[in-house]
Amino acid sequence: MRVLEQIKRQLERQLKISLQSGRFTKIEGGDVNTAYQLKTATQSWFIKLNKAELLFMFEVEAAGLNELEKVQCVRVPKVIVIGIADNYAYLVLEYLSLRSLSVLSERLFAEQLARQHLQPQSYFGWFQTNTIGSTRQENGYYTDWGLFWQQQRLGKQLSLAAEKGYIGKLQRNGEKLNVQLTDLFSNYFVQPALLHGDLWRGNVAADNENQPVMFDPACYYGDREADIAMTELFAGFSADFYAVYQAHYPLDPGYSVRKTLYNLYHILNHLNLFGSGYLRQAEIMIEKLLAQL
Repeated sequence: MRVLEQIKRQLERQLKISLQSGRFTKIEGGDVNTAYQLKTATQSWFIKLNKAELLFMFEVEAAGLNELEKVQCVRVPKVIVIGIADNYAYLVLEYLSLRSLSVLSERLFAEQLARQHLQPQSYFGWFQTNTIGSTRQENGYYTDWGLFWQQQRLGKQLSLAAEKGYIGKLQRNGEKLNVQLTDLFSNYFVQPALLHGDLWRGNVAADNENQPVMFDPACYYGDREADIAMTELFAGFSADFYAVYQAHYPLDPGYSVRKTLYNLYHILNHLNLFGSGYLRQAEIMIEKLLAQL
């Protein structure tokens, strides 16, 4: 592909090296982007491609990776370069050979994630709009966590669902929940923390040295419970992971209720992205939360 050769030239300029011997290999498995490995005898890079008009998605992914790298808790791939070539947007990252978390690397990940969450931030939100999957994720600057969740998380997903024709009970009960959800934060102090934002098992792995690695973030500053809740949404993490996390940063007893609220955001996003198969699950989660209020 001509675009790959253009990216190779850009990398040569960026890194001031020759990549004449570099060869591209397509990486299968992604459902949003097309991915390639560029490999020489001594180095490798991971390349994501998509439509030129989706450059924004790569820019905000890079911003999240850079922020996570800055706190130096959990390893993330280094960002090399972003751009447009031959009508394609591209993102070049450090290539990491990854494998599933082992017992030891999962324990280490729990410890590192707790350390990341313990670093206080100064507000709720993020300095720019980013994405959750392919959905725009509005953020802004907030000092009130409940208001942030009402306006920028639950409210936004309910509005998007209404635009897509999901009305009736979902909207009636969803709006009722949105009005009352601040009650779920009574007697609970929320310290803003840097969140991965899309922390399911598929976005965490281990490198060749058995060190945990996170990728594909949807970062913002918020309640660390939102990250932990998503680790439970699609399962995949062991009881040992939660025990280690709790030992380093114990969860508030109210987490058992609030995790449903945080995961409702992701189920509504799946409803809006992938269709009505998630409708009943969203309705049940809303009913469960209303029963707690």
